[in-house]
Amino acid sequence: MFTGLVQRIGSVLGVESAPDGATFHIGTDMPALVLGESIATQGVCLTVTRDSGRGFFAQASKETLAKSKLGAMRVGDRVHLERALGAGEKLGGHIVTGHVDGVGSLVTREEIGDACKVTFQVPDVLAPFLAPKGSITIDGVSLTVNGATGSRFDVTLVPFTRRETVFDGLTLGSPVNLEVDVLAKYVARLLGRPGVDGVAAANPEGSAGITIELLRDHGFV
Repeated sequence: MFTGLVQRIGSVLGVESAPDGATFHIGTDMPALVLGESIATQGVCLTVTRDSGRGFFAQASKETLAKSKLGAMRVGDRVHLERALGAGEKLGGHIVTGHVDGVGSLVTREEIGDACKVTFQVPDVLAPFLAPKGSITIDGVSLTVNGATGSRFDVTLVPFTRRETVFDGLTLGSPVNLEVDVLAKYVARLLGRPGVDGVAAANPEGSAGITIELLRDHGFV
C-alpha cells in the first residue's frame, strides 16, 4: 500500500523485454533496498528482485505492461518512486494500491501564476469513478480532482508538486498511468455497477445490491 507521495525521482537505466513481460533497471539513491519489497514506479507496484548498487531491478508481467505505460518506457525516462507505507506512518495522500486501472492522456494545460491546471482524458470505463474533490493517482502521485466532465477531469499542480515531480515534462498527448480511488471501486461493486473493467458485479441470489429499502431495514435511513 502507498499514499501517492513521491519520495524520489528515479530514472530508467535499462529495459529487457521477454515473452512473459519485461525487466526494468531503475536508478535511484534510495537507501537500504530490501529484496521483495514493493516500490511504486510511476504508480505501478513493482517488486525489487535485485539491488544493483545504484538502483534496483524489477519485473513487470504482460498484464502490467498492457494496463500501464511501463511498456513504453525507455532508457533515460524519469520516474516517480515511492516505497510501501510502513505501519504507523502518516497517510499523507490517500490509499493507493499501485494497481493501475488504465492509461489517460494530457489534453490541456493552463499556467495559473506559479501553479498549473492540467486536464486529462481517461478511458470511458474509468469516468464514473471520478468526482470533484475526490482522489486520483496520476503516475503514482496523489492528486485532488477539481472538476470532472464526461471522460475528462482536471487537477491543479501547485508549485511544490511541480518541483517534486516530472509533471512539467508532460506535453499534450503524453500518456499517464491512472489509478482511481479504491473505495469507489468497492462501492461500485456493492451497487452491482460496472467496474474498471466494464463488467458489472454479479449479485448473489439475484440481489439488487444496496437499495434504499436495504438501508432502511438496517437503520441507516
